[in-house]
Parts: sequence; structure tokens; C-alpha cells
Amino acid sequence: MTTVLVVEDEPAIAELISLNLRHAGMQVEVAADAVAAQQAIERALPDLVVLDWMLPGESGAQLARRWRGEARTRSMALIMLTARAEETDKIAGLDAGADDYLTKPFSPRELLARIRAVLRRNSPEALDAAVVLGALQLDPATRRVLVVHGSETQELKMGPTEFKLLHFLMSHPERVHSRSRLLDRVWGDHVFIEERTVDVHIKRLREALKPAGCDGWVQTVRGAGYRLLSDQEVVRE
Repeated sequence: MTTVLVVEDEPAIAELISLNLRHAGMQVEVAADAVAAQQAIERALPDLVVLDWMLPGESGAQLARRWRGEARTRSMALIMLTARAEETDKIAGLDAGADDYLTKPFSPRELLARIRAVLRRNSPEALDAAVVLGALQLDPATRRVLVVHGSETQELKMGPTEFKLLHFLMSHPERVHSRSRLLDRVWGDHVFIEERTVDVHIKRLREALKPAGCDGWVQTVRGAGYRLLSDQEVVRE
């Protein structure tokens, strides 16, 4: 599920944004000022931040510059939302590190479209779009994994962690992913668990794929991590 941090000090606007994003299936957290926003970021990185420019204390632009200057938050998706509509303000917001800039008053539908566009550019796996890789089809919206072989379709059952792991691997086929990277991208960068936990869930994922003959698609790269092959055939016993 896509996670969004809404940093907005006007309760009515924050509630409007939250309702629309939750209705679209996103998980939303609200922060009313820069301090609360920083605390939320330190707890866990969201997929995207909707950031108001004019905040009590530190401004949204100052926050954006700080986040873009730190390694952990540098690639975090960020949309600036503000009443400042002058071209110079827009340029200043983008220069501060915003991926996009939307002025008030705004359409919730336009904000949602811009959020999806930014996520598509920055983090395709965060979206609810179906992913297809060879015979494998994964749909985040319905939480289903299908294997299509000719006229036959088989649904595979797996746990939520294995589902997220497969989603990430299918979104980045052929690339080798270290255990630490998989922990960051699947479990979250603030979940403190042993790297060997990844091995356990890879084993479970292979077991879930085995009934369809796809378990061999998940390859161990000795000393490096794991990758999902994209050119494999379904093995029928």
C-alpha cells in the first residue's frame, strides 16, 4: 500500500487531502508542522510527502532542502502544495527539491493524478498497477498472483510478506538485490530485523511458487543476494 505523509497546518485542507487519498487506497499520516513532519520521517519513510510551503516555524521549502541534502531522504518523492502561485515561487519550490508543485485552491483529483505521476517516475513498485513478468501476473489491488500457461490460469497463495517481496522482485527483474536492500524496500528502512530473515521469506516465496513450477525463477547469487529471472519457462511436472 502506498504511504503518504501530508504536512499541512490547515486542518480542513489536511482532512480533505487525507479523505481523498484514503479513498484511493493509500495510507495517510498527517503532520501539522515541521517538527511533527520530521518526527514522522524519522519513524519511517513514506512513499511520498505532500508538503505545504507555509508552515509554522520552519517552512516547507526549508524542510525540502534539508531532506534533499540527507542521504536517507534524498530520493523521497515530494509534492509542494501552496498558495504561492507566482512563477518565481514555483521555481523556488522546484529548486528546493520538490518533484512537483501544486497551487491552492486545488482539485483533489488533480492532486491524486500528480501523486500517481510522481510515484510512477520515482517508485513504480509503490503503485497499485498490475505487474506481469512472463507467465506470472501480480495484482496489488486484488492481492492475487496468477500463473497463466496457455489456456490455463492458476492462482498462487502466499503470505503478505512474500507477496510484497515478489512484487518488488517482479518490478525489478534480472537485477541482483542484496539482503539489506530487500529489507529496506520490502520491510521498510526502520524495521530492525536480521538480514537472514530475508532468506526465510525467500524460501517461503519459492515454496509458494513451486506448485506452478516457478520456484526456479528466484535465483540466489552467491555473496550478493537474490534476483528474479525474467526469461524462464513454467516447469510442468
